[in-house]
Amino acid sequence: MSALFSPIKLAGLELSNRIVVAPMCQYSADDGVGTDWHTTHLGMLANSGAGMLVIEATHVERRGRITHGCLGLYSDDCEAMLRRVVAHCHRIGSAKIGIQLAHAGRKASSQRPWDGAKALSDEEDPWPTIGPSALPFGPGWHTPKAMTEEDMAKVNKAFTDAAKRSLRIGFDAIELHFAHGYLLHSFVSPLSNKRNDQYGGSFEGRMRFPMEVVQSVRAAVPRSVPLGARITGTDWVDGGLSPDDAVAMAKALKAAGLDYIDISSGNITPDSRWPSDAGFNVPIAERVRRESGIATRVVGMIAGAKQAEDIVASGKADMVAMARAFLDDPHWGWHAAATLGADVARPNQYARSAPKLWPGAALRG
Repeated sequence: MSALFSPIKLAGLELSNRIVVAPMCQYSADDGVGTDWHTTHLGMLANSGAGMLVIEATHVERRGRITHGCLGLYSDDCEAMLRRVVAHCHRIGSAKIGIQLAHAGRKASSQRPWDGAKALSDEEDPWPTIGPSALPFGPGWHTPKAMTEEDMAKVNKAFTDAAKRSLRIGFDAIELHFAHGYLLHSFVSPLSNKRNDQYGGSFEGRMRFPMEVVQSVRAAVPRSVPLGARITGTDWVDGGLSPDDAVAMAKALKAAGLDYIDISSGNITPDSRWPSDAGFNVPIAERVRRESGIATRVVGMIAGAKQAEDIVASGKADMVAMARAFLDDPHWGWHAAATLGADVARPNQYARSAPKLWPGAALRG
């Protein structure tokens, strides 16, 4: 039997396999509200063969969006559209649907990638940004306001309110974004947090505000609903977070009641880019899983069925997540199942394309 296609249970939710479509920003929302693009994009991926589909970073405040096109969950309009999208995916697809709740922090108010991915100019309707310290993400970026405790309370409430909206919408799982240089990650990293109060300094101090968010959201989310976090395995910069910190973070999150973590890395500063080696986060995930004991997912340059199978079968991670592999092949899970001799759910309308019914599947290059 394939380990990749074996079921896994997270809290009260059972996934049919260990494949997850990772969150992928689409930059196609209208003032945080999803559009027809999201219905089409996510509806397609709901039938990709993955056990879970996690929709893109969904921002808990209007000022917490990365770009003007980023998805949000801070208004009734945002909630109403996502309810329609999720109902559509549940109706036509086989994947469970998760949401990643985020706040961009000092990386907010930027251009879409295809427009340059720089800080918005005065002519592009920028907005004020916030962060743990008044340190810009990089040269040419907006200088964020160093958050007060009042600011933190407001953002904490925004995360909790968004989690409550997620439950009303009908999401199967919720995860918090602790990576990629966004707000919660920027509090934890010593490269972006230079505070000298109780929310800075030591690792415990830098974790204080993110843990307050975790505790508030966990209190609002029933234990039957999986609550997880995407965390950074390393900042890839000297003096930044390391795998040792990832282990400590995973242990703290598990103790606070989280059900799983997802290991990503990098992007705390413009020069903290990740490597391009196959499965470059896998060694970190393996260590975090072993030393923390929390269910662990890993993302990063995972594209092949046999590669993914080995990661799960050898105990390096409990789940694998892929993003661009699914953009390249929206039926990646179907093809991986064929490679590994496993079965995967297909809609009745597409059943005749399965290898058992279509000899042409063997001819696919």
